Amino acid sequence: MFGDLRRFDSGRLQGLDWFRQLMDEMLPEAGVADIRSVPRGSFPMINVGRTDDAVRVYVFAAGLAADELEVSLQDNVLSVSGRRESEAAREEASERTEFRRERFQGEFSRSLALPEGLDIERAEARFRDGVCEVVLPKREELKPRRIAIQAA
Repeated sequence: MFGDLRRFDSGRLQGLDWFRQLMDEMLPEAGVADIRSVPRGSFPMINVGRTDDAVRVYVFAAGLAADELEVSLQDNVLSVSGRRESEAAREEASERTEFRRERFQGEFSRSLALPEGLDIERAEARFRDGVCEVVLPKREELKPRRIAIQAA
């Protein structure tokens, strides 16, 4: 019944992978690597979440120290910037040929618009294991309140 159907030719996919890799090398800033990823050059990666009390921003800056990262707030915009040196720049004495470099290096800057109603004056940032957590508390009047129900 299904004798006519051909098996999927995986050799064609390998050819497409080769072509995609070639295009990535020729045009490194064009497009995105995957449909679920951010555009190329978006470093550091950022996760944003909220609780009843605060908005939390997680900045994933692997390979950086806390003093190599700058976090600032102005007009409800959170900005993260810094510089990441390449391993080759750190190892000036050694000579080597690189065949492929996928790790971002150089200066970076990301900005994120924050929602209204945050108490920017009480913002805090903590850095641990390459992750900077920025906690932006909500103003008291915007926090959810429970209303007690009285029996009549």
